[in-house]
This record gives sequence, structure tokens and C-alpha cells, in this order.
Amino acid sequence: MVYPLFIQISWNEMLEWLKQHLLVCPSKYFLRIDCPGCGLQRSLIALAKGDVLASLSLYPATLPMIMLLVYTGLHLKMDFRYGASVIKWGFIGCTAIVLIFYIYKIFTHKLIE
Repeated sequence: MVYPLFIQISWNEMLEWLKQHLLVCPSKYFLRIDCPGCGLQRSLIALAKGDVLASLSLYPATLPMIMLLVYTGLHLKMDFRYGASVIKWGFIGCTAIVLIFYIYKIFTHKLIE
């Protein structure tokens, strides 16, 4: 039996293809300066490969964002008592992580290529 093309591709081949075809950040492309979201795609690929430490070093807010999205989906399905408050504070926390990491990149001169 012949399977469609997307079933015949292995997980590692798919991740390598994604690694070669990342979306281009307009800020990095035109200004040569990282934006606060730079590193998220590479962090997700590292996490998909199972390398949690590399994922956290590329973009520290990846795991909290994923956990928050999962919790938001569960809250929409099950309607937790304090779900909206947890989601609000979760988004504030994720935003704080992103801003702190961006400020760190500014002060360590890792912002410009």
C-alpha cells in the first residue's frame, strides 16, 4: 500500500525541513536587529527535538507560553473557577519573561548580528 507523501516523511526529516524554512523576521531582515520574538521558531524546533535546555536558552518563554495555551484550552473546555485570573497572570508573566530576556540581550550586546 502506498501512503501519501506527508506520512512517509519522518519526524527528524520534517524538523530539518522546518529548520531550513523558518519565517523571516522583518525587523531582523530590514534593520538587522532582533525583535522580542526572535528565537521562538528555533526554540520550538529544539523543543520538538527534545532538547529542553537549548529551547530555554534560545527563547525562555517558550515553555510557559505552551503551558499557558494548554491551560487556556482546558479552561475553555472545563471552565475553571479562577481560570480567567490564572490566564491573565500567566500572560503577564510570559510578557515579563520576554521583556526581561530582550533587555538582557540589549545589555549583553546580543541584539545586533
